[in-house]
Amino acid sequence: MDADWTVVTLKKTDKQKTSGMSQAQAIGSLKASGSITTEKKFAAGENKNTGSSNLKKIDDSTDEYKHNTVDKNLRMAISQARQAKKMTQKDLAKAINESAQVIQQYEAGTAIPNPQVLNKLDRALGVHLPRNKKK
Repeated sequence: MDADWTVVTLKKTDKQKTSGMSQAQAIGSLKASGSITTEKKFAAGENKNTGSSNLKKIDDSTDEYKHNTVDKNLRMAISQARQAKKMTQKDLAKAINESAQVIQQYEAGTAIPNPQVLNKLDRALGVHLPRNKKK
């Protein structure tokens, strides 16, 4: 019988080589052996944005943007109709299923008009409240 032998080479795996080392030591030894390669990415970890020309335009802009708020005529109409019905702001809020703060904002003129709330107020107060005209 003819013996056909081939040479077998056994090597340790990376895990076996680095067991018992700290993570930093293990990474260092694997880099030295060539098992791991690292490459630095351009601007990695930096919080810089070079394409911010639009932000400069916004900062230099002199336009003023404001939300539409409740008109003085509407504020007065809501409070007069509520008082004519002898309702408090809390009673009116309960009648339209909104918070009392919403009624306060409408009567103070700080609320952003919501057509659904205005329709509820129309029905609860029994009057047609004036609306802001669209510009």
